[in-house]
Amino acid sequence: MAAYVIVEVEVTDPATYEEYKKLTPATIAAYDGRFIVRGGQYETLEGDWKPNRMVMLEFPSVERAKEWWSSPEYTEAKTIRHRAANTKMIVLEGFEG
Repeated sequence: MAAYVIVEVEVTDPATYEEYKKLTPATIAAYDGRFIVRGGQYETLEGDWKPNRMVMLEFPSVERAKEWWSSPEYTEAKTIRHRAANTKMIVLEGFEG
């Protein structure tokens, strides 16, 4: 079953975050993932949620998403992200049916 990683990002160091953005796509692809959303404009439809930046990734399964997140390939990029941004990240199963 497909899985989605959803990330809310507050970039605190834009120059360093650009390094992260360059490293990340290859690590995601190595674990059969792909970007669904990477930044972009949004409109709040309900409530007062005003995220700075949103990213959504799709993987074939929760297990594969977690393998990517803890992988050696992603370690360097993750370290850079931690220096350059405050993030909230979840993984959730997609709908099967």
